[in-house]
Amino acid sequence: MARLTIKGISKSFGATYAVRDVSLDVEDGELVCLLGPSGSGKSTLLRMIGGFERPTAGSILIDAKDVTSLPPEKRPTGMVFQSHALWTHMDVFNNIAFGLKLRRLPKAEIKERVEQALALVGLADYGRRITTQLSGGQQQRVALARSLVLEPKILLLDEPFASLDQHLRERLREEVRDIQQRLGITTLFVTHGQDEALALADRIVVLRDGYTEQIAPPDRIYREPETEFVAGFIGSMNFIRTTVRNGISQHAAFSLPVPVADGEIVLAIRPEALSLVAAKEMGAGIVHRSIDFGTHKIVDVDLNDGTRMKAMTSSNSDWTMGTSVEPVAAAFRAFRGNRLVHESVAVPTQENNRVFGHA
Repeated sequence: MARLTIKGISKSFGATYAVRDVSLDVEDGELVCLLGPSGSGKSTLLRMIGGFERPTAGSILIDAKDVTSLPPEKRPTGMVFQSHALWTHMDVFNNIAFGLKLRRLPKAEIKERVEQALALVGLADYGRRITTQLSGGQQQRVALARSLVLEPKILLLDEPFASLDQHLRERLREEVRDIQQRLGITTLFVTHGQDEALALADRIVVLRDGYTEQIAPPDRIYREPETEFVAGFIGSMNFIRTTVRNGISQHAAFSLPVPVADGEIVLAIRPEALSLVAAKEMGAGIVHRSIDFGTHKIVDVDLNDGTRMKAMTSSNSDWTMGTSVEPVAAAFRAFRGNRLVHESVAVPTQENNRVFGHA
């Protein structure tokens, strides 16, 4: 389909920067998620790729052709917005056919392509429906079909499922991923939902305050976060603020080897990497509560210094409120000034073996 190259793109509104010096290569047929909190610059970046915003600096290339100064209608891109942006005075067929009519294609070809697009998104018999008669999920499918019918080289999706309920979001994102893979279309998907990004993406671009924090496949983003921000933004993470002296963490509950220069650090420990051992006397923490999710339990533990941590345990564990425990970290990452300074090697424990079903 197409290869997208972004070189040093920035966008400022007066003295305020929404996007700062972002560079990215998106391969042919790849689905990349732009992930970040509100105000991180992800939608602005997508709008610049689509031609709806002009960059302050940098360039955008599609198949090695510079499209930075081209308007949206001159770019080989199709964009699906969160708001659907359907015309309520037109039926579904004419909403989808609108762009093809602007291109002055023959009526027979328009009819064939619209019907193919409707079938692709699972709305083969909905052509004569008025858009106001459709559910939110159906309207979003029409918006997707309206973009796909133009056969764009690059598909841009700006939080298209944000207004839908959770179950519908999950179903539609699976459908979009299936369609994207069948067509082999290069796709950028903006979301602030980490689960959505982890489920959809070949790679994730994590943005904060207009800057790129990390670009990597979902498994690496989760297991190998390069910054404290990414570690906290993706999945659940326990953070322990402590001091290193002579290569040892000085925290009472986590006296761990951290071979870095003396000073303050932040230990990051995933709940699934944290095991609990019952303490015979007063331990480093006390069980606050245990929440059963069916496949596993999440146990909240209050450490003696007031920090609350979460440990993932097997579904048949029985940690009752008030039990004194010692937390044991099977793996951790250490950050200083938002940057990774040390990562430990995972050490299997009996508890996390049970959680993940290992022998």
